[in-house]
Amino acid sequence: MWNLTIGKNIECALEAVLFSLGEAVEFEKLAEALEVREDEVKNAFQSLKKRYEEEGRGIRLIEIENCIQMCSNPDYYECIQRVTQIKRQAGLSSAALETLSIIAYNQPVTKGTMDFIRGVDCTYSVARLLERGFIDELGRAETPGRPILYGTTMEFLRCFGLKSLEDLPPLPEKEVVEEAAENVKSDVIEQFVKENEENNDAVELNE
Repeated sequence: MWNLTIGKNIECALEAVLFSLGEAVEFEKLAEALEVREDEVKNAFQSLKKRYEEEGRGIRLIEIENCIQMCSNPDYYECIQRVTQIKRQAGLSSAALETLSIIAYNQPVTKGTMDFIRGVDCTYSVARLLERGFIDELGRAETPGRPILYGTTMEFLRCFGLKSLEDLPPLPEKEVVEEAAENVKSDVIEQFVKENEENNDAVELNE
């Protein structure tokens, strides 16, 4: 029966697990697998994360909705690209970013609601966002026709550097979907779109 002591051994085990899996893993699941307390895993995560950042390492640790993942440092994307010769995907258009912001703030939401808010057909934008894994189908609305409900994914959080949806800039108090048609050009949504247009390359680097 093996066990880990507080400190470096937990950090090493955590590093090995995250490197091997290459995907986000819940703190609780990691604690169970390593046979330690969840707070010990969190402390090891913070220690490793800080060390990677201070040393300017080529890898980094990120937290997403009570999960952690190891990923490459976006500063070295060009090096990775030259070695793997992976073709870089095109960035999201302003229309797609605006649609994404509407979904993020109003989820679960139907495409009909998106069309209503933006005043145009969002079919292409929704298809593009589904293709990129930023949104997913969450089910169907209990309304005539049972339209599909959409919401954001963990990939959305990861690529936009968010730990959870709570990290989104707050909307004006009591703003709801029914009033969104009047608020589509609100400062919050415009700022969300503007910031992500300016940082579109960063989205690609995180992928």
